[in-house]
Amino acid sequence: MSSVEKVTIPSLIKMKKKGKKIAMITAYDYPTALLVDRAGVDIVLVGDSLGMVVLGYESTIPVTLEDIIHHTKAVSRAVKRALVVADMPFLTFNVSIEETIRNAGRLIKEGGAEAVKLEGGEEVKHVVKALVDAGIPVMGHIGLTPQRIAMYGGYHVRGKSVTVAKKLIRDAKALDEAGVFSIVLELMTAEVAKIITEEVSVPTIGIGAGPYCDGQVLVFHDMLGLFERFTPRFVKKYANLSEIILNAVQEYVKEVKAGEFPSEEHSFYMKKQKYEKLLEALGKKQEEEEK
Repeated sequence: MSSVEKVTIPSLIKMKKKGKKIAMITAYDYPTALLVDRAGVDIVLVGDSLGMVVLGYESTIPVTLEDIIHHTKAVSRAVKRALVVADMPFLTFNVSIEETIRNAGRLIKEGGAEAVKLEGGEEVKHVVKALVDAGIPVMGHIGLTPQRIAMYGGYHVRGKSVTVAKKLIRDAKALDEAGVFSIVLELMTAEVAKIITEEVSVPTIGIGAGPYCDGQVLVFHDMLGLFERFTPRFVKKYANLSEIILNAVQEYVKEVKAGEFPSEEHSFYMKKQKYEKLLEALGKKQEEEEK
């Protein structure tokens, strides 16, 4: 890690202005958060993707506010340098402004997050403004928004038509005007992501949105090959930990069943005299001698 200086929202805005790329990744527990923070990422996201890669749900929809708070607590205890952002799950910001502020406030106060992320464009502009006015930093998220996947009919690239492209650009500008400090652009054409990045004043963080964004984000389990149900095309696997872990556990099982583990190296013994006293006290010394 090149610097231990704390990443802040102003420093992220400054990175965009200077053309410095922003690295963001998900984390859902203490040991993972320790590692990614040491590795030098700028933003750690406690994403509702935990519903799929950690909790085994088919989508992000079942994830609750309590789930996110629980995992954010663990992550925030570990992270010292990066900015910690927590996702607002489905229906935690869509009902009323009062409830939205309360829920986001819990992620900050109880979870230890420094900012929240919510999905949507023009339709959530008023929600974003209310949160920012309440002193809660907000990261936007447009393009493919997993909480609304049923409306799209699947995981399709957004921005291939002029109509959709213009809508995405309007969404980004609306969020910028509402006061977000950054915007995640998910699964959209690189050309549209480039235009958005040039048009908004805040950093854009791409995931399947091409190389022109101010930064990139990947799901930890995807990039390390830990989630085998499916791998999005835009994900680069930097390791295949599933295979490594599987081989290690299989070796462990084999050694246990063969009586090879634990060996002398991994065992602890009493001093001989104390052991003999113990046997004598238990009336087992004679039995041992007869053996």
